[in-house]
Amino acid sequence: MIVSDPPTLLSCQRDFVAANVDVLLTATYQVSIEGFARTKTPEYPDGIPRHAIPTFLRTAVEVAEKAKTERTAIALSLGPYGACMIPGQEYSGAYDAEHNSEDGLFRWHLERLQLFAEADLIPRVQYVTFETLPRLDEIRAVRRAVREAGITAPFWIACVFPGETDTLPDGSSVQQVVQAALGDVNDGVTPWGIGINCTKIHKLAGLVEKFGDSVTEMRTAGQIPDSPSLVLYPDGTNGEIYNTTTQVWEKKENAGHDSRPWEVQLAQVVRDARAKGQFKSYLVGGCCKASHYDIKKLGEQFGTD
Repeated sequence: MIVSDPPTLLSCQRDFVAANVDVLLTATYQVSIEGFARTKTPEYPDGIPRHAIPTFLRTAVEVAEKAKTERTAIALSLGPYGACMIPGQEYSGAYDAEHNSEDGLFRWHLERLQLFAEADLIPRVQYVTFETLPRLDEIRAVRRAVREAGITAPFWIACVFPGETDTLPDGSSVQQVVQAALGDVNDGVTPWGIGINCTKIHKLAGLVEKFGDSVTEMRTAGQIPDSPSLVLYPDGTNGEIYNTTTQVWEKKENAGHDSRPWEVQLAQVVRDARAKGQFKSYLVGGCCKASHYDIKKLGEQFGTD
C-alpha cells in the first residue's frame, strides 16, 4: 500500500489509533530491495530501482506519523528474509542457498536497515521490530545487523511457532531462542523485548511459560543483568486455519480449542505471566486476522488492571 494506495493505508492505521493503541507498526514488513525490483509502476515499468526506494519508505513512516496521536509510539516493522521470498517462507524457514546461513542473513538485514538509515528514518521511530523470525541463525543475524547499522532505538525480536510443537520451524527450542536473543552472541546488541507473533493463541500459555523460565535461568546464571520485556501478538484467530486454496479462514469442528473470546484468552496469558514477574513489561496486540475492533476489546480487558 505504500506504493499503490497510501490514503487507504492511512485510513486503516487511523482505525487502529482510534482503538487506543500504544504502539503503531509501519507498513514495511515485506520491504526489500528484491521486492521493490519486482514492483512495476507507471513511473517504473521495469521495477522500482534501489535509488527510488527511500521515497516509498518515507511514505510508510509519514503515514504512521499522520495517523498517530501524542500517546502513540511508532515501531518500524521488519519481517524475516522468508517474508520477502516468493512464495513466502517465514513459516518454514526454508531459505535459498545465498541466505541459508547467519552471515548471509546478516548481510541481507544490514542492507535493508541501511535503506532506512540512508533515508534518515530511524530517528523518526521509537522502536524497531524484527518479526516472525523462524530461524535461530536469523535471530543472531539481526542482532549483528542492528549493531553494525548503529541503530540505537530499542528493538524487539518476535519469533513464530507455526506447528503444534513448541519449536521454531528450524527445530530450535524456546531456550535456544532466548539464549540467541539475549546472550552475548557475536557482540550483538541486546533487544528491549523478546516474544512471539503470528502464532495460534492456544499455544501461547505454554510458550510464554518456557520463555519466562529461560529468562529466569539466564538471570540466575548471571548471563543477563535484567529481564527483557515480553512482546505478544498472536494470530487473531481461535482455531481457524487459512485455506490457501479457497483463500478463506476455516474453523475445524471439534478442534478442542478454548471457546472464550480471543481477547479474553490473550489477557489471561498476560495476567498469568505478570503474576510470575519474569519480564519487566508487556507489549500485547494481534497479528493475522486481528482487526482494530479486536484490539479495542483487548485494551478493555486491561482497563482495570
